[in-house]
Amino acid sequence: MQYVKLGKSGLDVSKLCFGAMGFGTAEGWPHNPWALNEAESKKVVKKALDMGINFFDTANVYAAGASETLLGKALNEYAGRDGIVVATKVFCRMHEGPNGMGLSRKAILSEIDKSLKRLNMDYVDLYIIHRWDPDTPIEETMEALNDVVRAGKARYIGASAMYAWQFQKAQYTAEKHGWAKFISMQNHLNLIYREEEREMIPLCRDMGVALTPYSPLASGRLTRDWSETSIRLETDEIAKSKYDSTKEADRAVAERLAEIAGKRRIPRTQIALAWLMQKEPVTVPIIGVTKESHLESALPAISVKLEPDEIAYLEEPYVPHKIVGHA
Repeated sequence: MQYVKLGKSGLDVSKLCFGAMGFGTAEGWPHNPWALNEAESKKVVKKALDMGINFFDTANVYAAGASETLLGKALNEYAGRDGIVVATKVFCRMHEGPNGMGLSRKAILSEIDKSLKRLNMDYVDLYIIHRWDPDTPIEETMEALNDVVRAGKARYIGASAMYAWQFQKAQYTAEKHGWAKFISMQNHLNLIYREEEREMIPLCRDMGVALTPYSPLASGRLTRDWSETSIRLETDEIAKSKYDSTKEADRAVAERLAEIAGKRRIPRTQIALAWLMQKEPVTVPIIGVTKESHLESALPAISVKLEPDEIAYLEEPYVPHKIVGHA
């Protein structure tokens, strides 16, 4: 395993991040058909740790908190706290009625405590705002996040899925007041969704903010033939909303990906991840893991280096997509 600094911070993270969105079930959670139970989740976490992965990502909303609970149980059983990096998120609705979601001071200070309780940890290494909250002043949000850091409940803060002007505004507000600034941006980026190249990627490169993209394999669409299917492809409504409307345009990219993988005689997963890891300032892609084979297939991508002509060939068929994930 290779380790890198996360942005301008001193935090060491593995070149692959383990995404735990597929852990746990809950009523109304759209990923129930393929989510892992406790025994299954422990098995894949143990495999990741054995491979040297030390960076794990979850969120309070995943399976209504069950993902945090299962990830915490596995990590507390198999890993020492000092060697691992744990990230979780806040914003999405966690209960009905007033103050059930968002980035108000009330929500942030309440949800960090609930997340820590579910994880059975004293702190998280990275506390991420899951989305931008248009109904809360950014000054209130950034001060509350700073207080979470100063209280020792999070070591660093990060952001996810927003417009570049919003991220710039948040960073400026924190700098103006001497508060903790975001060290990472967890955005939507892969070979068939590249809209972040327009503004967010140049902004993060300029600020020295690490990119930790989610959905690097487009929910499995970049790992198999376009005609193949899976339980997730058939049932994941969130993924369908991201990709179904552009699947015919995306097919050309997927076919070129398959062609290069065939020539190199390696899995498509490794080509897709290698492309992403060569996209500065991408630091660590977040891989949703529900099988040990997902880890085994992805790990060699760290050492795959694509030639400039291969990158150009992969990128050439791309057509503009509507923005997905910011709201």
